[in-house]
Amino acid sequence: MHGFADDNTSPAELAQIVLDYSKERLELDPVPLDRPLTPAQLQEEAGQTITAEGLGGHRAMDLFAEVLAPACLSVDHPRYLSFIPCAPTEAAAMFDLVVGASSIYAGSWLEGSGAVYAENEALRWIADLVGLPESSGGVFVPGGTIGNLSALVAARTEARRTAPAGQRPFRVATTRGAHSSIQSACDVMDAELTTVEPDERGRLTGERLREVLLANGPETYFAVVATAGTTNFGIIDDLTSVAEVCRELGIWFHVDGAYGGAGPAAPSVRHLYAGIEHCDSFIVDPHKWLFAPFDCCALLYRDPAAARNAHTQRAGYLDVLTDAPDWNPTDYSVGLTRRARGLPFWFSLSTHGTQAYTTAVEKTLEVAAFAEAEIHRRDELELVGERFLSVVVFRRTGWSAADYAAWSDRMLDEEFAFIVPTVHEGETLARFAIVNPQTTTQDISDILDSMG
Repeated sequence: MHGFADDNTSPAELAQIVLDYSKERLELDPVPLDRPLTPAQLQEEAGQTITAEGLGGHRAMDLFAEVLAPACLSVDHPRYLSFIPCAPTEAAAMFDLVVGASSIYAGSWLEGSGAVYAENEALRWIADLVGLPESSGGVFVPGGTIGNLSALVAARTEARRTAPAGQRPFRVATTRGAHSSIQSACDVMDAELTTVEPDERGRLTGERLREVLLANGPETYFAVVATAGTTNFGIIDDLTSVAEVCRELGIWFHVDGAYGGAGPAAPSVRHLYAGIEHCDSFIVDPHKWLFAPFDCCALLYRDPAAARNAHTQRAGYLDVLTDAPDWNPTDYSVGLTRRARGLPFWFSLSTHGTQAYTTAVEKTLEVAAFAEAEIHRRDELELVGERFLSVVVFRRTGWSAADYAAWSDRMLDEEFAFIVPTVHEGETLARFAIVNPQTTTQDISDILDSMG
């Protein structure tokens, strides 16, 4: 491996330093939660880290291990229950080192056929969970935002390709519970987002969707976005009825399963996803509930040709790739350069087997069910909304927004747990997102006890 000369650290020593730190971090049990520092604190403790002469590998690693890393929250901590955590398996995290060390370009079959083959094996497992046909396919992209944007770009390209002369579909329909990335994608695309009022369970339904589409003119829409597990509550839309309306009116049906798309791996909740098999495109983030490291979103298309029409970049120097019949991952999303970000997920799947994933997802669902039961049992707590998956939202009676904030800050200051409040319909609430198989029922009880 070629590199710059370092008078203080040989390549062999540097490799050992990095491997020793990685091994120690992976073996930590328990994992420290750690806490953020202010810019002033970091300036005082770390100082100037970029110099003309360089610090040397030993000093740079010491700075990271002793100052910078402890100022980053451990998202794999079992009591990190905010947002949607990331809890990669040790196999997946370790293989991320291999990917970085291997200098693989995974944008084309010509340059990375082995990596692309392995990634496609992992994508196939997800496609089978969803019920997509053998002809389906896709790519791993950085996250749900790029996944949703790429799918919607493909949807618009296909809609405009098939629309009658003079028509240019420009709208997307979804509910207000959809992820913020849908609005962001529409802003980037200069498309109009229209929202459909959800039913009493918070779901997008075909009946209400049809009303909105017909009122605005279905020919003006190029996509409908349903959600399989909203971020705030874990709600799964009525996918069957939404799919029926999309088929009836000839509109692309995209399912955002960034968080909840892992659920079909668990037999106990598989029935909630009925209708997902009819989607035209689908995303799920393995770095959320499928135990892969950042950054990894699986994007799948029922008809990959539609994605190629939208995303293939053409230039003289790319002709050797675009003129070949090979499967080139960059043909299926926004962006050209890509690392083999799906390989850590593939390695973990290959190492542990898919049954281990089913078991792990089911375990998190069991802990979420325990949290729900504990909230019902405690007089001072009240469940808010229906629990679909592993997100649990609840209120502490009598608390104001300031009370929730003080409680959250205290737990983080003590490095006990990281749980930030959420807001729903103007009310501040507590929220658990349980996707780490290491989170226990005792963790839940201890956190609830801290609410007094």
